[in-house]
Amino acid sequence: MKTLKDAAVGATVKVEKLTGDGPVKRRIMDMGITKGVEIFVRKVAPLGDPVEVTVRGYELSLRKEDAEMIQVS
Repeated sequence: MKTLKDAAVGATVKVEKLTGDGPVKRRIMDMGITKGVEIFVRKVAPLGDPVEVTVRGYELSLRKEDAEMIQVS
């Protein structure tokens, strides 16, 4: 399964599932990242941290570890 961390810059992907649990998963969901939402990958830093995305019209930065918890298609 592909994660948001693996998505190419400039790609729009759809969230299939959130893995992980507890406060980290809650924080991701509070950002509006839930199943079925489309995410546009704007930029990835050279070492993969952070991953900058657009979700529901908002520009967000995600840590690499958080991006690995978001399964996409």
